[in-house]
Amino acid sequence: MRTILKTEGLNKDYQLGGFPRNVTIKALDNINITVESDEPVIISVVGESGSGKTTLAKVILRLVQPSSGAVTVADHLVAGKRARPDKTEFLRTVQPIFQNPFEAFSRYRTVDAYLYETATRVAQLGRDRAIAAMEEALSVVGLEYKDVRGKYPNQFSGGELQRASVARALIPHPSLIIADEPVSMIDASRRLIIINLFLALKQEYKTSLVYITHDLATAYYISDYTVVMNHGTVVEFGEAKQVLQNPRHEYTRLLLDSIPSLDHKWTEEIAIDASRN
Repeated sequence: MRTILKTEGLNKDYQLGGFPRNVTIKALDNINITVESDEPVIISVVGESGSGKTTLAKVILRLVQPSSGAVTVADHLVAGKRARPDKTEFLRTVQPIFQNPFEAFSRYRTVDAYLYETATRVAQLGRDRAIAAMEEALSVVGLEYKDVRGKYPNQFSGGELQRASVARALIPHPSLIIADEPVSMIDASRRLIIINLFLALKQEYKTSLVYITHDLATAYYISDYTVVMNHGTVVEFGEAKQVLQNPRHEYTRLLLDSIPSLDHKWTEEIAIDASRN
């Protein structure tokens, strides 16, 4: 079995205020998650704002250093005191998809320039192979190179630009993609396009994903495993259907009860309907 994602005693503390009245805020408090599989999986991390889920994503992406503990992705130690992968090696293992696609691309630079840079610098491909890799990745997300070439971010809709973000993440063939609230800035009528795209990536591109969200409906719809976070701690973790159909923790039950539904029994039809609202 391959280690898709493993966190060991992961902590992240922030100090607020100055001496002698400084206060320690535990953004992550002893996070221990292990997902092992021979097949790609989707792991959803759910919780309200301030639960610690985005901090967890930032630690996995090496955007912030943990106070203690370690993170392993695809059998590679990527965060912690003993982690020493160089940036290019890391980006071939883990790729991000951020919440707001318009912040992921500069308005002064064409979108295809970003894709080309990822292909040449991260995937380390020559020009011809880089173009071919860009065309393949764009095709996977339902875009064509000719429709992207030479265009700036403001020439795309939010959904189109987020699909371009997904294509960029696919170019190095990473083991894991971290998607932080990837549909929250997209029109509700188009969110399911991105959600179904993630399912297709797992099934056809053999890529695992960590899906950070506050939306339990979409988490149920696409996930193999679910992590429920509250105030920096993991309150529940396991197979998605087990966690969301038979929650053991009161906080998980409160999250489920907050979703309007005529029937509290979770089915895939309810999840799909809820994701469209």
